[in-house]
Amino acid sequence: MRVLITGGAGFIGSHLADAYVERGDEVFILDDLSTGSIDNIRHLRAHPRFHYTIESVHHAPTVAELVDQCDVVFHLAAAVGVKLIVESPVRTIETNVHGTEVVLAQANKKKKKVLIASTSEVYGLSEDVPFREDGNLVLGATTKGRWSYACSKAIDEFLALAYWKERKLPTVLVRLFNTVGPRQTGQYGMVVPTFVKQALSGRPLTIHGDGSQSRCFTDVGDVVSALIGLMDHPGAVGEVFNVGSSEEVTIQRLAERVRSLTGSASEIVHIPYEKAYGEGFEDMPRRVPCLDKIHALIGYRPRKSLDQILAGVIDFFRDAPTCSTRSEPLPE
Repeated sequence: MRVLITGGAGFIGSHLADAYVERGDEVFILDDLSTGSIDNIRHLRAHPRFHYTIESVHHAPTVAELVDQCDVVFHLAAAVGVKLIVESPVRTIETNVHGTEVVLAQANKKKKKVLIASTSEVYGLSEDVPFREDGNLVLGATTKGRWSYACSKAIDEFLALAYWKERKLPTVLVRLFNTVGPRQTGQYGMVVPTFVKQALSGRPLTIHGDGSQSRCFTDVGDVVSALIGLMDHPGAVGEVFNVGSSEEVTIQRLAERVRSLTGSASEIVHIPYEKAYGEGFEDMPRRVPCLDKIHALIGYRPRKSLDQILAGVIDFFRDAPTCSTRSEPLPE
């Protein structure tokens, strides 16, 4: 099979490329390197079944050419990370909405199957935990820029489902919950790599708020397996799936686990949301997925525990010591 991955030089995209190349498929990636990195795919560049194009997903002629060459499309290119979303809401909205418009329009010409990566952020302020795919989305006020990302990804979902219902373009939607693993950077506010780098360098582990907010972290390898399984299954077309883990942990406990696993003496400090992201920032107290739907279709269950995930990230940064001391923005 020939596979196109937009955002293929990013954290998840590069691991997805690895899996398809290893499976024996031919992989084409498109990335403008705005948040991805050539280092993530350097090991693949000489492989005969791997091809990469450095260009924006907004460039319709390039997208059209790549779509024509491929059998299926993974659309992962997006503006990601709380820091980027808060600081650059225009970029967030334009990147997410227009990029998806271009990919769907070009895929529709040849009816190529498309998987769109959405996010658990679309559940917003909902308190109906665990989140089910058919549950209500509860977004905050439009005056709070934090919700521009969630809204833009919800529009992506509406558009992809509309292409399926109206134009019979086979589309699959996945809502990703806090994917972590090697190659992920803390540059845009991702909490696990930020905590690990802080711990390894002896700097304070910085928590926003009181640390009682909880998340479920999923290994990137488990997520990649889920994405491939959904792309391969005809029953996934026209549906929305949560992809994540149900192992819930508070951010306070996460910081303590990172400190323990690294053997660090770093202190844990708390920083008000207002100081990190500005006045009026809102966060979700819990973000837990219901995984019944994806398990029923493809048998998905995450394989790695939180400690195993953290150990992998710690090993990755220990093997790249120059990265561990780099100053990073505050975590999500």
